Amino acid sequence: MDIRQLRAFVVLAEQGNYRLAAELLCITQPALSKQIQALETLLGARLFNRGRQGAQLTASGQRLYPEAQTLVGQHMQFQQRALRVVKGEAGRLAIGFGLSSFHLAPQLVASFRGRFPEVAVGLEDLPSERQYQLLLRGELQIGFVRLPVNAPLQASALLCDRLVLAAPTALALRTETLMRQFNSLPLLQLTPKRGRGLSDQSLRFIAANQLTPNVVQQAGDIQTLLALVAAGIGVALLPHSVTHIAPAGIDILPLSGEQTEWQVGIAWNPQQPDALRDNFIQVALAGAPGDKPPVL
Repeated sequence: MDIRQLRAFVVLAEQGNYRLAAELLCITQPALSKQIQALETLLGARLFNRGRQGAQLTASGQRLYPEAQTLVGQHMQFQQRALRVVKGEAGRLAIGFGLSSFHLAPQLVASFRGRFPEVAVGLEDLPSERQYQLLLRGELQIGFVRLPVNAPLQASALLCDRLVLAAPTALALRTETLMRQFNSLPLLQLTPKRGRGLSDQSLRFIAANQLTPNVVQQAGDIQTLLALVAAGIGVALLPHSVTHIAPAGIDILPLSGEQTEWQVGIAWNPQQPDALRDNFIQVALAGAPGDKPPVL
């Protein structure tokens, strides 16, 4: 059964006149008659009585009309939605983010949803290394990740994050003496499995500044590290972004020297064409703070 036949049936039922129905369908009257006859043959029943009063529905036509009207309406809705999906104006977008983008990612998603309200967005907190894997597998369309990324992934920088030392307020550690006292402080670390990027950044900072840290404990997530710091167990090297989630009882102290900063941006897989993802990238780059950074 051709959807054109159903549309012809619905329009003729509504107009009750072959000439008017043909004009609305942008076809000739003979073509309309042919479509109606083909549908009647397929169904094995007359749908219209033809006479001086025009085309009037038979009993069978009256019973089938509501269902045909629903199907035609659904077909039109599907066509309209399909066009929006193809243009990247509807659908679902899976996005990964981390602590460094804890504040920025929701802002950009809200801005994007303001322009494309028919898009459903899924946000998931994931380490950058895990996001790289999911982007390559097509399970994420966008990742807010630590840069740089490896080919075939592509990325654009949005902001910089930097290392800080989270210390118990009761320790009363002074910033100007921090580096001199660092080796004597009980250091808490994130397990490399949970945060390879932060772990490697911390190791590079330690090596660049020729430090010998006193590691006393590891934790599986940053929230646990912060809880341990607040409890006075030790200090921790963390991204400055922890200021968004740090509990009371913690001082955030800036660090100086080499290997204290890194870039954070959005990454995607250009090998998988996706208009919806590309629309998000445009919104994100337009809404990012500061100068627009280059694509990496």
